[in-house]
Amino acid sequence: MSSRLGSGYVGFADLPNQMHRKSVKKGFEFTLMVVGESGLGKSTLVNSLFLTDLYKRREIISAKDRIKKTVSIVTNTVDIEEKGIRLKLTVVDTPGFGDALNNEKCEEAIINYVCDQYEAYLQDESGLNRRNIVDNRVHCCLYFISPYGRGLKPIDVKVMKSLHDKVNIVPVIAKADTLTKPEIQRVKQRVLEEIEENNIKIYQFPECDSDEDEDFVVMNKDLKERLPFAVVGSNTVIMKDGQSVIGRQYPWGVVEVEDAKHSDFTKLRNMLIRTHMQDLKEVTRDVHYENFRSQKLSHSTNTSMNESISAPKAIDDTDKILREKDEELMKMKMMVEQLRRQQEQLSALQK
Repeated sequence: MSSRLGSGYVGFADLPNQMHRKSVKKGFEFTLMVVGESGLGKSTLVNSLFLTDLYKRREIISAKDRIKKTVSIVTNTVDIEEKGIRLKLTVVDTPGFGDALNNEKCEEAIINYVCDQYEAYLQDESGLNRRNIVDNRVHCCLYFISPYGRGLKPIDVKVMKSLHDKVNIVPVIAKADTLTKPEIQRVKQRVLEEIEENNIKIYQFPECDSDEDEDFVVMNKDLKERLPFAVVGSNTVIMKDGQSVIGRQYPWGVVEVEDAKHSDFTKLRNMLIRTHMQDLKEVTRDVHYENFRSQKLSHSTNTSMNESISAPKAIDDTDKILREKDEELMKMKMMVEQLRRQQEQLSALQK
């Protein structure tokens, strides 16, 4: 103890350890939304990312029913534990998106869900008991882009523009194993150009400080250059050269999901879980939720002011109506009195 005091040691250098212990004890929460047309491998990719099966009870509907189906919101929550660290993962799926003949309002259910979670959090935050607030706000939206269209479809532009100021959008090119390497680069370039042309705001990786770890700086730069992520999903274990790998078997060979030469899967997983999960949550809290909160409070304030301004006007209108009624009553009394006098005069002449 005396040696620590003599060396100028106070103890606040141990604060990160205290935060670590509390965070580990409490556990972590993360909500991921997946949006995209049916058949792009959203379910398979999510299961591959978190090594779990979130869609055990999923029902495969026919193409005939799919045309009539509207967009619905399905949430799946699972508790994952790794080396003593607990993560409560909620995946929000959007079955029916883009499947109908008329997709004019297909984004409404998605936007309503995101805003409803902000509204619920705001109500809990404004309540009396704020100790056990459950955070169901959507922290990230993986937007799946079809590899067959060679770019964004009109529905993609419309939905992404509707969501970009409410949630962190991470664009993903699905089923990248259907494209050659040159094709993947052309599609990526085309998607980025269309995102910029339509002023769509996707998730921006944070800038690294000068004292940042060099490995993290390199990784962060690599992730930026990989956008949009071209991914391949699979839950099948295949034997290749005597080793078990997760991938897809084709007549010409094996596509390995976790091989960076074949897919950006590992880059996407590292970004979501290992390196940028906390930043996604902070951007949701400090930017998207704060925008929603300020708009909500501003609307409430304006409504209160309008009510207070309109109240005196309503009173004035009521007084005016009462005065008009009084004047009408006075006129009626005068008419009755005049008729009474005329009646008396007629009666006197008859006598």
